[in-house]
Order: sequence, then C-alpha cells, then structure tokens
Amino acid sequence: MIMKKSAFVLGMGVLLSSTEGMAHDHHHGKPLTEVERKASEGIIDDKDVRDRLLSDWDGIWQSLNPLLLNGDLDPVLEKKAQHGDKTVEEYRAYYKKGYATDIDTISIENNVIEFHTGKTVTRCRYDYAGYKILTYASGKKGVRYLFECKNAQSKAPKFVQFSDHIIAPRQSLHFHIFMGNESQQTLLEEMDNWPTFYPYNLNKAQIIDEMLHH
Repeated sequence: MIMKKSAFVLGMGVLLSSTEGMAHDHHHGKPLTEVERKASEGIIDDKDVRDRLLSDWDGIWQSLNPLLLNGDLDPVLEKKAQHGDKTVEEYRAYYKKGYATDIDTISIENNVIEFHTGKTVTRCRYDYAGYKILTYASGKKGVRYLFECKNAQSKAPKFVQFSDHIIAPRQSLHFHIFMGNESQQTLLEEMDNWPTFYPYNLNKAQIIDEMLHH
C-alpha cells in the first residue's frame, strides 16, 4: 500500500519519537560489539554480514547537504584536516561532491520510502534485493543494502542502496544513500556521490556533536 501524504503527516509524531530514540541510542543504547566496531571502521569479515530489513532505516531523515553548503559543518572539516590528508578546502570540495542532492528529507515507514524535494514528494514501496560487500581502493570494506521499487507508476528512484557502516540487523543512526533508475550494478560503481542523512529531530549543534565524536 502506498503511503498517502496525510498518513505521512499524521505519522510524523510517531516517527520523530523513533528518531529521537535512535539518536539517544547512539550514546546510551546497546554497546557495539567488537565485530560491529571494526565494521564501522571498514574492517569486515564477510561471514559476519547479515541481511537487514528496511525497518532498520525507519524514521524521518534530513540531508547534510544544506549544513555543509552554509558552513555549519566547518568545525567537522577543520577536525578532519587536523588528522587527515587533506586541507579544509579539499575536504569541503570532497564532501560537496559526496553530499550533493536536491532531496531535503526522506521518511521511511512500513517499507515505503518518501523523498521530499521542496514541495515535491515521490514515494514507493521497496523490496529487499540483498546486499553487496565492496572492497575500496584503500583496502577497507563496506556493505550496501539494496532495495527496489517495482511500481512502474512511481516517480521515486527505482533502485536504492543504503550504506551506514552497519553489517547486521541494527537501527541505523545515519546513512549514505545511492539512488538511480538504471541498475543496482551502476549504483555499486558510484563512489563519489553519497547523499548523507541524519535524524530529522537533531538540530545543527547535535549533528555537529555526533559527527565530531562518531
């Protein structure tokens, strides 16, 4: 069943409560196991990867792109420059390409994903299509969880992939999303553009805090 706009509005209170819980769990929830901690750093044993339900990403999510473009994420870039191999401006350029998207918010509930761009909303029910384990040029690994919209009438992306540094069932705390209409394989080859979303209820200061201490 396709989620109606009214259902989305009515459900916002419930979803916001759930995203609050997710943000809270980042600090006070079930601690990461050693396997989960290593996976978050890109060290993954393939045998530890498990299937996940779309409900792991339930909630309402906001794009980081506006925060990057208006300078709110500068403290994060500055910290990265202190410890990384790029200058602040080089990191800014890297994330401008990575975070680039016209989608403002994403809501996920009952296997339906809604994409909000300004006043335009597209939605579709998504079916799970498995996962792919990727090995990057750095030697580290990542897992993408694949979902597919099979409603030909929907204007939502036909193919969607989530990457959130988690490799088994667990509620997501933020995610990178890959979207397109060509094929899952085409998206798997995308390494430069990974729109990133955090819980909608977090304010700028909370997002910066999460990113600085993640």
